[in-house]
Amino acid sequence: MILQPLPLSPEHGLPGGLLTELTALYASQRDFHALSGDFPDPDDIRPEQVAAALADELAHPGAQVLLARSAGTLVGIAITLDRHPDPADPDPWIGLLMVDAAARRQGHGRRLAALVEDRFREAGRTGVRLAVLDGNHAGLAFWTALGYTVVDHREDRGRGRPCAVLRKELG
Repeated sequence: MILQPLPLSPEHGLPGGLLTELTALYASQRDFHALSGDFPDPDDIRPEQVAAALADELAHPGAQVLLARSAGTLVGIAITLDRHPDPADPDPWIGLLMVDAAARRQGHGRRLAALVEDRFREAGRTGVRLAVLDGNHAGLAFWTALGYTVVDHREDRGRGRPCAVLRKELG
């Protein structure tokens, strides 16, 4: 698996072919988007909506969008944040980790998570956090299987949705 930062043009736009790939990736996770409410219609996710969502993510200081490719095919995306907006929180965050539904159950999610964790370790970080929306049972099972533990329950900052906050020591 190859992990690369999202390439943006000088005008901060996404190349058309990449935007098509990203839209297909997002659309493949219909159930997650129905739960999250991130898109108006989880059955009709459009390229302009994906581009706007990614631009919103990249507007946060220290945010990075990482693309995961396997054999040249986009299989996943990770959105990370070097530091949470809460100054009392010293850890970096994984804001989103999503694998194309057609490529699930092949180990891509585990590899992508490990690569993100390695990046944080190499940067000298000692832990990483993320939030899992209440009702996302598969997401919670995935992260706990990777060694993350629930450290808090609260609403997310952006939309007030109830979440479990998980943390993993990076030793």
